[in-house]
Amino acid sequence: MADKITPQNEDYSRWYLDVIREAELSEASPVRGSMVIRPYGYALWEGIQSGLDRRFKETGHVNAYFPLFIPMSFLQKEAEHVEGFAPELAVVTIGGGQTLEEPLVVRPTSETIIGHTYAKWIQSYRDLPLLINQWANVVRWEMRTRPFLRTMEFLWQEGHTAHETEKEAREETLRMLDVYADFAENDAAIPVIKGVKSDREKFAGAVDSYTIEAMMGNGWALQMGTSHYLGTKFAKAFNISFLDRNNISQLCHTTSWGVSTRMVGAMIMAHGDDQGLRLPPVLAPIQVV
Repeated sequence: MADKITPQNEDYSRWYLDVIREAELSEASPVRGSMVIRPYGYALWEGIQSGLDRRFKETGHVNAYFPLFIPMSFLQKEAEHVEGFAPELAVVTIGGGQTLEEPLVVRPTSETIIGHTYAKWIQSYRDLPLLINQWANVVRWEMRTRPFLRTMEFLWQEGHTAHETEKEAREETLRMLDVYADFAENDAAIPVIKGVKSDREKFAGAVDSYTIEAMMGNGWALQMGTSHYLGTKFAKAFNISFLDRNNISQLCHTTSWGVSTRMVGAMIMAHGDDQGLRLPPVLAPIQVV
């Protein structure tokens, strides 16, 4: 494989693409900015899913699934959210040969449709905390793409939780950041730094966004996972409220957090060398003894 791979110090970006091609992890699809994940690459994603899903369930979370299509009006309910995502939205306006009464957005993230659903599921403090994760695909209309690191459609998990108090929600936000760091360091064998994102870079609609960042083989820093404290912004927009212990209506404090197939790209760049792909033993689909 090595003679077909550009040396890292010659052209790191070309090296990255060469490794993906030669290791048969993915290939380009007919749709610009999208990729076909080949079996070896998908096996890596399955290993990531397995390691994270176990940790989610150990911390009390359960899995569910929410719709791919989101009414445009849902995104418009939270001003910062729609403004932040507007340039990246893919919008369906025709269905079954008919113009739709309301355009549908292809899921860029699910805070809005999950917020709408949580408002129906939560009535009392006894319904809290609500701790749900979903494994899904999302679409963001990216102009500059790179396999695994940034594609128009990608696979991820997104956790969404609702809590009685700010204290509980903030604890959840940081707990899940710790879960991501534990997975990155102990399964993916990548040291990470935990921190808070600047106001300019935080998630659209969040009060605070936290991140784990890792150093790649060429000195680049790569964001590998994020966890957001959303305050009561989405609760207010979607009326996610509950009767507290004094029978007074209160807004829930919510969080969201996610890791994507970017983790596969991180493993390639953190461990690979001029010979090609190198993988951490915990996640390697093929074990060599």
